[in-house]
Amino acid sequence: MIEDGGVAWTGPSAAAPPADERFDAAGRAVLPGFVDSHAHLVFAGERAEEFEARMSGRPYAAGGIRTTVERTRAASDDDLRANLRRLIGEMARQGTTTVECKSGYGLTVEHEERSLRIAAELADEVTYLGAHVVPAGSDASSYTRLAATDMLAACAPHARWVDVFCEEGAFDADQAREVLEAGIKAGLAPRLHANQLTRGPGVRLAVELDAASADHCTFLADADVDALASSRTVATLLPGVEFSTRQPYPDARRLLDAGATVAIATDCNPGSCYTSSMAFCVAVAVRDMRMTPAEAVWAATAGGARALRRTDVGNLAPGARADVHVLDAPSHIHLAYRPGVPQTAAVWKAGRRVM
Repeated sequence: MIEDGGVAWTGPSAAAPPADERFDAAGRAVLPGFVDSHAHLVFAGERAEEFEARMSGRPYAAGGIRTTVERTRAASDDDLRANLRRLIGEMARQGTTTVECKSGYGLTVEHEERSLRIAAELADEVTYLGAHVVPAGSDASSYTRLAATDMLAACAPHARWVDVFCEEGAFDADQAREVLEAGIKAGLAPRLHANQLTRGPGVRLAVELDAASADHCTFLADADVDALASSRTVATLLPGVEFSTRQPYPDARRLLDAGATVAIATDCNPGSCYTSSMAFCVAVAVRDMRMTPAEAVWAATAGGARALRRTDVGNLAPGARADVHVLDAPSHIHLAYRPGVPQTAAVWKAGRRVM
């Protein structure tokens, strides 16, 4: 039962209270809307040629981000807004009802502020990622100071979160700490790109700062797994990235068996993973990351909600926002059982039907 945009009641249909309208799912599975807790959606252009080259043997490098930065800076507000609206609509038609969106393709005070201002118009959750990569012509130390001071001050009013790409070729642990701690002082909550390309310090820094999530978690030492399992920091896995870059997949089974909380997100972006499909990511997680279908669907709904520290999405209990995803299938298992097949029959967000 949906009332005022929220879930008011659940139970057997024969006991349902009177309602103004009824929807017969006709034996189809009803899930919470997907919660995509990691996406980069304010950008211009695409990088299909880079993808083709990578599939031909050239490894992924963070420097590819700079290509998108140039195109994003050159785009108009209206162009960026239209692309963001297109992608969020594409996600909604596939059952995603909560979307986190990062900046990171501006890398100047003006362009990062613009990206976040536009993101805040349409996305459910907004993250300041000024420390995405060091822009051409800057050195890491001076750019880190900018990201932790003037850029942060301009961007914080539009965001809830602060994030850093802590990785070789981007920002080291000390630089990441500087930006994250400045963001915390400015009232933003931390999250972190961590351990995507190497067994680096990112995961343990995220846990130390009580970050909501450590995202990627592809290369983990035992100490990283133990740290996640003993904390409330969610390990957000991004299987579409490994699919699109031919890197090893994260070992979700290892994390789950250790007691860590795992989320799945798309990391939709024009470089390392240009998919908006949470259903595809669920299928890959089951096939290549040793998750059961139930674990993968939980990670893509309730897990994503935990990565955003929200209790009102990712579930269909009374009191939750009425985000409902009806599959054109009898069971959630079909998301992995029939990969690549469109299976969304209907979607409601906050009680309003959007598909």
